[in-house]
Amino acid sequence: MITQGTVDQFLEDLASGQPTPGGGSAAAVMGATGAALVSMVCSVSIGKKGCEAAEAELQAVRAESELLRRRLAATADADVCAFEALMAGYKLPKATDEEKARRAAAIQTGLRQATEVPLACARDCGKVIALARRAGELGYRGVISDAGVGVMAAYAALRSAALNVYTNAPALKDQAFAREATEELRELADSGAVECEAVYGLVRKRLAP
Repeated sequence: MITQGTVDQFLEDLASGQPTPGGGSAAAVMGATGAALVSMVCSVSIGKKGCEAAEAELQAVRAESELLRRRLAATADADVCAFEALMAGYKLPKATDEEKARRAAAIQTGLRQATEVPLACARDCGKVIALARRAGELGYRGVISDAGVGVMAAYAALRSAALNVYTNAPALKDQAFAREATEELRELADSGAVECEAVYGLVRKRLAP
């Protein structure tokens, strides 16, 4: 399990010649990092002088960012499982018509999973981006730079997860689902780009002397 290992071990595994973990897991970890930074901004800000009026909202933002952090961390492992299931489908025998049909069905199931997992990752990263805005607006000035780092991590994760969808969706026989997935990603990426830049600008403005 990726989330139960060390950062060094994860990076070693990424750098190895093994196919997993790969970019999908890295995207999920980036997204979880963004969520964790949003949580940190809230945690530090709660109880700070000047943040009293926003304490209830900061607590609510932290509760949601923590949920997303855990979910995105789990997605790192889910991406590995999805890839391995897809590869297992490709390795099935195909000597007879029956075997060919079984193999084709397994591949399509694997492709669907390998598309749904990064799509869910991208959705959650979009939510982290939105939370980073609230943390940047309400958080203690001494830590709002971390809201900026968090939003950048979440946006990078969103775009990275999208690449895995674009890799797998074209091979799906369910082209209606493939089109819906890629269109949703386009909307997530477009709105995420605008929001990410807005949050970054907000943080820069608050940090200005």
